[in-house]
Amino acid sequence: MEKNITSYTQDEFLSLVRRISIDDYPTEQEHIDAVLLFEKLTEHPDGSDLFYYPDDPADATPERIVEIVKQWRMSQGLPCFKD
Repeated sequence: MEKNITSYTQDEFLSLVRRISIDDYPTEQEHIDAVLLFEKLTEHPDGSDLFYYPDDPADATPERIVEIVKQWRMSQGLPCFKD
C-alpha cells in the first residue's frame, strides 16, 4: 500500500475506503492496519470517525468520505490525489 495520498488516484483511494467500509480484509489486524493507513494518508482531524461516527449518517458512504477528505485537504492547502 502506498504511504502518501498523492500516490493514489481518486478511484484507487475510493477502493481503499470501500474495503474499509465493508471490512473486506481476511483478518481484524489487516482491517485495523487499513484504517490506520487511511488516517495517516488523509491527516483529517476526524480520522476513522468519518466511518464510524459521522456528523450526518449520509456522510458515511465511501463516496462521501472521499469527497469530505478531498474538500478538507483542499481547504487546508494540502495536496490530494494524483489525478
